[in-house]
Amino acid sequence: MGILSRTSYIIRSKLNSVLNRAEDPTETLDYSYEQMRDQLQDVKRGIADLTTQKKRLEMQKRRLEENVDKHNDQARTAVQQGREDLARRALEKKKTKMNQIEDLERQISNLQSQQDKLIDQKNELQSRIEEFRTKKETMKARHEAAKASSTVSEAITATGEEFEDVGRAIERAEEQTEDMEARAAAMDELHESGAFDDVLSDKDDIDRELEQLETDSGVEAELETLKSEMGEGSSETDAEPAGDVEGEVDEEELAEMESEVDDSEVEAELAELQDEENA
Repeated sequence: MGILSRTSYIIRSKLNSVLNRAEDPTETLDYSYEQMRDQLQDVKRGIADLTTQKKRLEMQKRRLEENVDKHNDQARTAVQQGREDLARRALEKKKTKMNQIEDLERQISNLQSQQDKLIDQKNELQSRIEEFRTKKETMKARHEAAKASSTVSEAITATGEEFEDVGRAIERAEEQTEDMEARAAAMDELHESGAFDDVLSDKDDIDRELEQLETDSGVEAELETLKSEMGEGSSETDAEPAGDVEGEVDEEELAEMESEVDDSEVEAELAELQDEENA
């Protein structure tokens, strides 16, 4: 196969592929049906034209037959009048007309045969067209059903892929939501435990313990006051003043605690830290 032949073959194959993709079977079936109907109309027109020609020949035959009768009467009249020559001429014309009638009869017979043949072809073609129309409608229905089924299948496949993506997105959203919920719970727990207050405050453990002691002593003092007002625990109130409630720490006690710290020990520890820093 030469280059040109191969090129032509490739072009035809590509074109055929494009046409196959662009072809709509339902449109093709409808077009074929219309073409067959056009052929049927052509056959009917052909039969009509043929019948017209046959009728013309039959009319011409009838006129010739009338002339034959006329010439026959003329010959009889001429014989009666003793004009044999006129009778001969009339008979000659009669013979000519009869020959023409025979020729017309053959033509009419041929046209009749053709007409009968065309009518049979027309009937056969019409039967085939009706059969094709039934198959066409059936095929179109099957094609539309297959097309709809294919569309639904493609939609389901695409929906499945989308659902898979949506499922992954939901999983990621759930993971992020769980992380945020865990973080929020942790923040609430830290807030309730006072960890945030410890971070933001500049107080040390001793200050916080002293504040707790003061709070506890205040609560106890208020409790004793309530008891005394209600007439309960009066003896305990006389034996021990409210200011001396157990657990209460006043400023004098804090001063004593601070005095108990040996300044020399603090200075010695500070010197050690400085030596480590200089080293």
